[in-house]
Amino acid sequence: MEEDLVQKIVANPNYQKLVHIRTVFGWTLTAMMMVVYYGFILLIAFNKELLAARVGAGVLTWGIPVGLFVIVFTVLVTGIYVWRANQQFDELTDAIRREVL
Repeated sequence: MEEDLVQKIVANPNYQKLVHIRTVFGWTLTAMMMVVYYGFILLIAFNKELLAARVGAGVLTWGIPVGLFVIVFTVLVTGIYVWRANQQFDELTDAIRREVL
């Protein structure tokens, strides 16, 4: 019985659409996060002077806003994924349930 249910789910066009969309979207967000995170690490490794340069005449250096950008970007990427999962991915999952069960 369970094997039959698995075959029905895998053969469902909505399931195939869900897997494709979620995979592409997940890898896209992952690539964006990797570029930002490893870009920051590479900046630290190879251009410390830029991050140590002062912003204006104060004591703030460029390292602080760049580091905060990495943190905020991480939160935004997570929020974007959750928002899309709650919208499109949940709708497709419900459609699969209705069609298969």
